[in-house]
Amino acid sequence: MKSALLLILAIGSVAVTAILFLPDDELGLKFSERFEWDERVEAASGDAYMGPWRMNDSDFRLVDDPAVSLNDDGAAAVVWADQEKQNIFMQIYEPNGEKRFNEPVNVSNNPGIFSWLPRAIISSDNPEHVYVLWQEIVFSGGSHGGEIFFARSVDGGQTFNGPLNLSNSKAGAGKGRFTPQRWFNGNLDLAKSENGALYAAWTEYEGALWFSRSTDNGESFSEPKLAGGSDEIPARAPSIAAGRDGNVYLAWSAGEGHQADIRFAKSGDYGQNFDQPVDVLQSDGHSDAPRFVVDSNETIHLVYSESPNGLWNSYHIRYSKSNAGTGSFEESKRISGPETGQVQSSAYPVLRIDGGDNLYVLWELFPELGRRSRGLGITMSDNGGDAFYPPEAVDGSVEPGLGFNGSRQGMLMNKLDVNSRGDIAVVNSTFSWGNSSHIWLFRGKFSGGP
Repeated sequence: MKSALLLILAIGSVAVTAILFLPDDELGLKFSERFEWDERVEAASGDAYMGPWRMNDSDFRLVDDPAVSLNDDGAAAVVWADQEKQNIFMQIYEPNGEKRFNEPVNVSNNPGIFSWLPRAIISSDNPEHVYVLWQEIVFSGGSHGGEIFFARSVDGGQTFNGPLNLSNSKAGAGKGRFTPQRWFNGNLDLAKSENGALYAAWTEYEGALWFSRSTDNGESFSEPKLAGGSDEIPARAPSIAAGRDGNVYLAWSAGEGHQADIRFAKSGDYGQNFDQPVDVLQSDGHSDAPRFVVDSNETIHLVYSESPNGLWNSYHIRYSKSNAGTGSFEESKRISGPETGQVQSSAYPVLRIDGGDNLYVLWELFPELGRRSRGLGITMSDNGGDAFYPPEAVDGSVEPGLGFNGSRQGMLMNKLDVNSRGDIAVVNSTFSWGNSSHIWLFRGKFSGGP
């Protein structure tokens, strides 16, 4: 038995569609040796159809683009895009697994305009506060459509304020280009600091990286400031982490074409000003999709995708860290295992940390180059990144009848979160052409082992 995967390649202004087939056997990774998973929960479902691109008049009928945030009480906020309704929706799952709301809450409330690839934060210090950032496909007169919107709830997610447009640009906010003809949407991130400040970052098609902050719990945001990137060296895939004592860190992929490197910048005043960006972990290959966290010792832990042979070739996941005060990153190491057999490429990692400074990394599994991802890989380090356990596949994330991992608008999603107690929440989307699309929530725990 085989499952059909729909692949759409954007070549210039032409979309080329091909049906590809993969065997329905297991991927090369083992399942659930050291992670224990509850039964997966279906958060949303829909059709699985995408007609020709006609901007906001396109006939798209699917659910996609999931993200998750888990607070210290164990409440999990799951957000996603319903592209038939052209809005962002959210459901909160209580620690006992019960839904908080009878029906998902409409966050964006802007039908008629596509909303894509959200990020969410459900606060631990004030659980009534929920924050959502996303990309809205507003055409403002530039070469590409895209604006960055933010909304907050102060009643536990029951209602959200009218969305704020943080970017107000004509430059295609939320897009990050690989080449002038190829780009991803969803180039945005949202973080919260110990003093309650919120930080938002995004890139745009023209190459710039922008940063904005809120010091009033999301009621307002500062005027965006340029943090990096240019038309010659475009920024892509930004990531934010907040440390102690006003430290805020930015990382992104810089470059276009077959070679790209990871770039990094630091602010010591809660994001008011950033130091000059520097290149870290330079290579001759294509480095992409950095994600990082800061531990209790102010050590910075970084993961990213690396293709030694350049853009569109086989990727793997690498890890590095910068010990507090050193100002430089250690030599990186591969943590995703050999990309052979049923997994030809591993990419687009998400990194999270628990209260014991244990590190958790999740990524997309690609059975064949040029095909859609199918299944999620995960690993963990309980010694500050010195070593990682052998990677596993998230149990239930690979089911041939459900198709591939969705992600039709871009692969940059926050599909993993971990709270201070080490509770794990993972989300995924699946898309089976002409059948159905789904949003899934997995909850689990690292169970240990040799």
